[in-house]
This record gives sequence, structure tokens and C-alpha cells, in this order.
Amino acid sequence: MAVLSMEPPHTTPLWPMVGLGLSGVAVLAYRHRYPRLAFVGAMVFAMLSLAFGSGAESLLAMIAVYTAGVRRSASTAWLCFGIAMVCGGLGALALSVRGSIGPPILGLQPPIDPRDSVLDWANIYLVIAVVLLIATLLGTNVGHRQRHIGELVDRAERLARERDQQAEAARALERERIAREMHDVIAHSLSVMIAISDGAHAAAAERPDEAKEAIARVAETGRRTLGEVRRLLGSVRGSTGAEHSPQPDASQLTALVAEFVAAGLPVRLDVTGSASTDPALGLTVYRIVQESLTNVLRHARRVKWVTVSVRWMADEVTIVVQDASSAVGASTNSGRGILGIQERVALYNGEVQAGPHEDGGWRVYARLQREDR
Repeated sequence: MAVLSMEPPHTTPLWPMVGLGLSGVAVLAYRHRYPRLAFVGAMVFAMLSLAFGSGAESLLAMIAVYTAGVRRSASTAWLCFGIAMVCGGLGALALSVRGSIGPPILGLQPPIDPRDSVLDWANIYLVIAVVLLIATLLGTNVGHRQRHIGELVDRAERLARERDQQAEAARALERERIAREMHDVIAHSLSVMIAISDGAHAAAAERPDEAKEAIARVAETGRRTLGEVRRLLGSVRGSTGAEHSPQPDASQLTALVAEFVAAGLPVRLDVTGSASTDPALGLTVYRIVQESLTNVLRHARRVKWVTVSVRWMADEVTIVVQDASSAVGASTNSGRGILGIQERVALYNGEVQAGPHEDGGWRVYARLQREDR
């Protein structure tokens, strides 16, 4: 008579599964802080789980290659995939041997007839390879999209910073332009007004009629200067109006010289050639002559004569302002006026020469390229 055995089947101890499970949780918890160590731990615990545990920790390998694809470059992700494939082959071998000779998996006894270990290993390894490949492809695709979006965001931020920098540079240039204009207008007008006022004061007792005319010119110059200052400040505020007069140009050089002559400066103007139709170039020529004559009026002493020569040629325009005086202040060479002239001339690829000459006075030479031909 056959005797039935009532002994319980041999099962795998629980403590390896518990230990592997806790280790897997630790790997998941620290995979962002210690990515390399977590990757090695995932590979090791996945193989140990296939050899001695429930096999659930083998998911760590899939998570590890997916994380590598998301957080690392494509080459690093595929290197991790190759390492995972090697570990997966070892894990598949351990699982196939375990399925043939024990210990049982999840309390199930192995079959009586041993299976073909090679075929069993190949089937298990094929499943592991497919799962790892899918996880790597998903990770690299997600990582590529995240990096692409990050690059687009960085580019947008960089373009925004460059736009702000260009706007700030444009504002700085505009402030510098307005500062030059204010300097030219105020310095010129105040110098003329001071010179005329001195003449009026000297002639008040003996020639009252001439003194009244001089005072009237001072008032007229002050009103015109105030209008130009308002126009400049209005451009800063962005306001526009019909009352703003246009910018001066080279056609008004005669009126400019007449103002200095009225202020007592013996100026002679010589203009040859046809003036440019470019308003910016005309304004530049006007401001250079204005600043040069203002420097003479402010700094020169006992001026015998001043000549202003403007020659318009086909491809360039030259400006020469020269005076014969006994003394010239040092600030003529180091002041803001000469720097403003240099900046204006630089816009037209020209050159500036300013300094004393053999007659004892001061000479300013400027050459500008014409772009309206």
C-alpha cells in the first residue's frame, strides 16, 4: 500500500526576500543623490533576487536603465544598457539553474524532469533583454525631450537677456546723444550770452543803444536755447509736438557764425562744394563747427582772427576751425567737447586732429566720409 507523505513542501526562506526588498527600497530612495552607487546596487540586487529571492527586485534594473536614459546622455544610457544586459544574462542563468535544481520559486517545487537549461536561459534572457531595451528607449526619448525643452528654455532666456542688454545699450547711447546735444546747446548759448553780456555791460554807460541791442540778443539767445532744451527733454519723455523746431544742419552755418560775430569773435566762414542732403551728416558738421567756435570763445584770449573752412567733396567733407590767439585753456584739449567731436566723427569713419598750431592758436581738423553719394 502506498503511503502518502504529509510533510510540507520545502519553501524558500523569507529573510532573503525581506532583505532584498528593503535593499531595493533603499536603492530607489537614494538613486537621485547617489546615481552611480544606486545603479550598481540595482544590478546586484536584481541578480540576487533572481538567484535567491522572489524576482521582484529585478524591476530595479529596468528602473536603473530608464533613469540613466532620462538623466544622462545617450552614450552613457546605452553603456548602462550594455552593463544591464550582462547582469541580466547572469541573472537569467541563475534563474534557469534555480528552476531546474532548486530552491523552489515562491514555494513551488521544480518539475521532476529537468528542463533544457540552455533553452530555459535563452527564453528568460530574451524577456529580460526586451524589457531592458524598452526601458532604455523610453528613458532616452524622455531625456532627449527634456534636454531639448531645457535648451529651448535656456535659449529663450538668453535671447531675453540679450534683448534687455540691447535695449539698455540703446538707452545708454540715447542718453549719451542727448548729453552731447545738451552740452553743445547749453555751452554754446551760455558762452555767447556771457560774451554779449560783457559787451553790453562795458557799453552801457557810453553807448546805451548798443547795450540795449546786445541785451535783446541775449534774451533771444536764451529763448532759443530754452526751446532747444525743451525739445531735447521732450524727446526723452517721448512727447512730440509741432512746436519743436527741426535739428540744425549745414545750411545754417552762416547764422551760427553770425551769432559768434555778434558775441565779438572775429570769425570768417568759407564753404566750398555742395552740402550733403543727409540731415544727420549736416547736423554733425553743424555741431563740430559750433563746438569748435564755442571752445575758442570760452578758452582763447586776445583772438585776432578765426577761420572756419568747410569743404564738401564727392566722397568726404573736411572741416577746419583755426584761430590766432595768445593763450588757449588746457580744458580745450581735455574737455567733453573734443570727445563729443571725436564720437560724432567716428560714426562716419573719419578722423579728428585737435591741438595748437604754429600761429599760437588752436586748430581743429575733422574729416568725415560722405554716404549720400
